[in-house]
Amino acid sequence: MADQNEILSGAQDRMQKSVEALTRELNSIRTGRASPVLVDNLTVEYYGTETPLNQLASISVPEARTLQIEPWDKNALLEVERSILKSDLGLVPNNDGSIIRVNIPALTEERRRELVKLVGKKLEEASIAVRNIRRDAVAGVRQLEKDKGISQDDGRRAQEQLQGVTDSFIERMDSMAKDKETEVMEV
Repeated sequence: MADQNEILSGAQDRMQKSVEALTRELNSIRTGRASPVLVDNLTVEYYGTETPLNQLASISVPEARTLQIEPWDKNALLEVERSILKSDLGLVPNNDGSIIRVNIPALTEERRRELVKLVGKKLEEASIAVRNIRRDAVAGVRQLEKDKGISQDDGRRAQEQLQGVTDSFIERMDSMAKDKETEVMEV
């Protein structure tokens, strides 16, 4: 049976993973600048298998608003192009037969607002994940109390500690989302 410290550290580890997932999600939201991270989450159907783009090609930024994608296997060019077009990034690839260039257009005000809403949605999903982790940990602490593994006072202290950890993670995620919103709204 787990003790309260194992429950708390397990919850903290899972919350940290939620923050890392949010970081990856926020990095994939496009701003006005080109970044290889924009296409990191894209998968390409490569010989019948969904393969991450960064495993099929080198991705570079030759200019501030241009991504250059060079597949190692030239046969994958059309599939890479197709996956960029299918994505919700709103990007148009230019295929010259050996390299795909993607110009990153300046964001319109309307698109900026959509992206801010998307940031809010991603933040809410991450916050819900952290709260669910807290709920599971609180249930574990209550079960320990019920099984007489810890006293009620220890259980209450553990729950307060858990709430503090949860609040700090939620605060950190809010700060990350605010920074991303500012970056998106920047003209």
